[in-house]
Amino acid sequence: MAEAEAFPETPDRDGAFPRLSDDQIDTLSKHGERRRTEAGEVLYREGDPAYDFVVVLEGKVAAVQDFGEEEERTIVVHGPGRFLGELNLLTGQAAFLTAVVREPGEVLVVPVQDLRHLVARDSALGDLILRAFLARRTILIGLGTGFRIVGSRYSPDTRRLREFAARNRLPHRWIDVEQDAEAEALLHALHVKPEDTPVVVMRDRVLRNPTNAELARAVGLRAPSTDDSLSDLVVVGSGPAGLAAAVYGASDGLSTLALDAVATGGQAETTSRIENYLGFPSGISGLELAERATIQARKFGARISVPAEATSLREDAGHWVVGLGDGQALRSRTVVIATGAHYRRPAVPRLDEFEGTSVYYAATQVEAVMCDGAPVAVVGAGNSAGQAAVFLGKSAARVHLLVRGDDLAGRMSRYLVDQVERHPRVEVRLHTEVRELVGEGGALEALVVEDNRSGERSRLDARALFIFIGADPCTGWLGSELTLDARGFVLTGPEAVAGGRMLETSRPGVLAVGDVRSGSIKRVTAAVGEGAIAVRLAYDHLEGRVEPAHLPSPAPGLSPHS
Repeated sequence: MAEAEAFPETPDRDGAFPRLSDDQIDTLSKHGERRRTEAGEVLYREGDPAYDFVVVLEGKVAAVQDFGEEEERTIVVHGPGRFLGELNLLTGQAAFLTAVVREPGEVLVVPVQDLRHLVARDSALGDLILRAFLARRTILIGLGTGFRIVGSRYSPDTRRLREFAARNRLPHRWIDVEQDAEAEALLHALHVKPEDTPVVVMRDRVLRNPTNAELARAVGLRAPSTDDSLSDLVVVGSGPAGLAAAVYGASDGLSTLALDAVATGGQAETTSRIENYLGFPSGISGLELAERATIQARKFGARISVPAEATSLREDAGHWVVGLGDGQALRSRTVVIATGAHYRRPAVPRLDEFEGTSVYYAATQVEAVMCDGAPVAVVGAGNSAGQAAVFLGKSAARVHLLVRGDDLAGRMSRYLVDQVERHPRVEVRLHTEVRELVGEGGALEALVVEDNRSGERSRLDARALFIFIGADPCTGWLGSELTLDARGFVLTGPEAVAGGRMLETSRPGVLAVGDVRSGSIKRVTAAVGEGAIAVRLAYDHLEGRVEPAHLPSPAPGLSPHS
């Protein structure tokens, strides 16, 4: 009894550590192998590029961070009926924890490929495992497990790495060389000079100022296929529209590859809470929506590659070739353009000097930590600006919402206007524009703002500036391949070519969806709908060009002809 009490099982928390039923274990047993375990046995290690799905039948198994090191800590202890692993088991990322047998017994080991098939076929089992894995990833991120990013808060490269890790939901911890007492000792032990930061510290290696692609490879994020295979559908961009196209394309049986230069989710992923999305009455964060959609697309067989930046599009022998920044070329029968838009930069002196350290174009948890307890300013009058102001109001000492017009209701949803106006830490300043940035060394101290009616200027304390003043399309990589409107957005339908259908561009087999499309409705729901419709049109294109033997059998209930 004393031995059992030495390793108490961790209680369930928000569905993160559920227990499988006997029937579910029997189902898994048909695809796995039972084997005995010994105390101290390691089932898989932190950093392993792949591992199997493990169910504890007897005994106890712990998930441990920094196993064998001085700072080793146990994250969770699983008993009989519980299963190991987290989201990386489904996404193919490297393991962030080590699984160690604490009490001898028996486990059931199921190959991960078989698990993916079971998750797709058995909805009850799949939902249970998926909910647990999502909850566990959230717990790991909150605990600061995973790799460490060591760098200055004033370094643009530190910010870049932190943003990449946060947007891809990679468990990590940031160690600020400016303020963290641990930083100096850690850098000394790693033989790294402060001026050589940022570095990424993993269990078995140190990456010195890695690119996003290098960090992605180190943690096991998937890279595009390097073979010469021909896809049915390549989706360029993975915001809500692109992810919807990936989900419906893969579920309809099309060989589908989705790409994104930074992370899945697009600009919606940086939204703290989407409150007017159908079916989520209490709202959902853009990050959670993107994560769930990404897993859903992979469940149906879509390949998702991040980071992978599209740099060109051309036609070759009746197929489309998407060129990537690393020199690769991906061939496909159809292409969906979902590259979205990026926020505009105001014409303010010294803006370049503060970008990446004090001036931001998104308001996520990363930025909220950077300006905790400090005054900040948000520029804009649309939903993105309002959502950012409300979100930052949770941690900032004061949020100044700067609007150059005379009200908020013209561009902001009514529910959001109400939240902004009621928030005790948000101050709305109408008829106000930023004229100067004040500060040194990339650290913003204040803004000089002007009343655009009276011309009167004043100083406004702010340690960070968030800008949401409209967007320009991400279409530079297309060259002259497609017809664009005067502002650079992709024309579709009759505006692109006589007799063209909605979402069809000026070139056959290429469709455009979401914010990159001329005349699109800037709503998540609309983007998702366009992504789904694009698959129907891509399917029709394939049906007219490909021999019948190649055509997929649509998934039940998802027929493009229904």
